Amino acid sequence: MQLITGQSHPLLSQEISRILKVPLTAVEDKYFANGEIYVRIKEKVRGNDVFIIQSFGTEVNDRLMELLILIDAVKRASAGRINIIAPNLCYSRQDRKVSSREPITAKLVADLITKAGAQRLVTIDLHAEQIQGFYDIPVDHFMAYPLIAKYLKKNGYLKNAVIVSPDIGGVKRANKMADLFGLKIAIIDKIRKAHNEAEVAHVVGEVEGEKSNYD
Repeated sequence: MQLITGQSHPLLSQEISRILKVPLTAVEDKYFANGEIYVRIKEKVRGNDVFIIQSFGTEVNDRLMELLILIDAVKRASAGRINIIAPNLCYSRQDRKVSSREPITAKLVADLITKAGAQRLVTIDLHAEQIQGFYDIPVDHFMAYPLIAKYLKKNGYLKNAVIVSPDIGGVKRANKMADLFGLKIAIIDKIRKAHNEAEVAHVVGEVEGEKSNYD
């Protein structure tokens, strides 16, 4: 098994490497003068099970292109199997057309990752579970709420608490969290006026005097 990291979250990759006791494979990763990304794998990967770790918190477009180049590099180096570890999967929020002439970027990214040569994707908390069906390769979709619930309980955040879903789409997750501890839930009814602009219209549920844990 070999671990390869992109530039998105080196600390995460180092922690995974430490826990697994598997060293990170050396990679030369830089920019050309015109902004194009250059990648070269500096160790043999032939026949090996390769895991490429790349999340998408910032510089999303560069990190996506870097991931595709890394996949292509290990594919051409005859890796045995190419697995992608992407905890935060970019462009997954647009999984359907809301207005005419819009793209479905979640499907586009699925096609790019698959066509590049990835053979398995591991991700966490997809915006919508049906995005798994956009991929023609196996997708391991993990949910984070059990770990979040464990942390909240351990640190005493669940006394006089209510679980709040920030929108209608998060109600299912909020219900799962609330059911774990027998808590009430509340839902924020928000109006999205434009991209990156949302206004709270109503709060459905009793939250007065309670401590809120947002889902």
